[in-house]
Amino acid sequence: MRLVFAGTPEPALPSLRALLASDRHEVVAVVTRPDAPTGRGRKVERSPVAALAEERGIEVLTPAKAGDPDFLARLAELAPDLCPVVAYGALLPTKALAIPTHGWVNLHFSLLPAWRGAAPVQASVRHGDDITGASTFRIVKELDAGPVFGVVTERVGERDTAGDLLGRLAESGARLLLSTVDGIEDGTLRAVEQSPEGVSHAPKISVEDARLDFTTPATALDRLARAVTPEPGAWAQFRGERLKLGPVAPVEDPVEPLAPGQIKVERKRVLVGTATHPVRLGEVQAQGKKRMAATDWARGVRIEPGERIS
Repeated sequence: MRLVFAGTPEPALPSLRALLASDRHEVVAVVTRPDAPTGRGRKVERSPVAALAEERGIEVLTPAKAGDPDFLARLAELAPDLCPVVAYGALLPTKALAIPTHGWVNLHFSLLPAWRGAAPVQASVRHGDDITGASTFRIVKELDAGPVFGVVTERVGERDTAGDLLGRLAESGARLLLSTVDGIEDGTLRAVEQSPEGVSHAPKISVEDARLDFTTPATALDRLARAVTPEPGAWAQFRGERLKLGPVAPVEDPVEPLAPGQIKVERKRVLVGTATHPVRLGEVQAQGKKRMAATDWARGVRIEPGERIS
């Protein structure tokens, strides 16, 4: 089949590579978000999907909006049979959905109808799911509500960050997407409507959402910190400045009681009090500094007795 692939970030690359490697399909173009500033230097760069497509000599379309008339006209000229989508990052209007013969098929990183929205992997980690996965479904006007072609499952490890989990799902999801495209071409795959039961939503996580509140239980802090790693990154305040924090780990061995946010420096670890038992800090990054082990940071700033993180 003639394919126009839509995707933007790194997790979309395994799927694009799988489709490019298939001898059954031809990727005639990719659709991706326009160049954007990235990193600490805010250098404007091509998206990972655009970079791979250009490396392979494939046409790259970067509409500011997917409803732009010029984009719709070019998409119609390309005459795709199907448009696979992985983390494109923009809504698709009805006019765009109507162009490919077999519609647009999205790879979504959850077991639909659970965790519809922009941050399904983060939501799964934050809410303590034991099992998650990925789903392929036909895109319809309602967000992530289209009929499902197939799923794969993935166990969520006790110390998984969202980045860890997404990395695995991107690989297994790529295989699922390729088999879905094959099945659609063969006419052997039928999409099944999602159940109205069990619908949950996973909106994008903001920087403010990633702030750790040490008046909450240790388990909740642990899940939130892992859910926002690597992006947007957990943080708190210390001495009036933002302190970036790597994942934290609940500590259940006997220690003296610590008030929420109170810091205790030991020889091999740094503990912080919560609403329940303490958590152990992992890596720490103060403003203008490099990331470092919490013990090195604590020695450098010379924690005073009773000082807190908030």
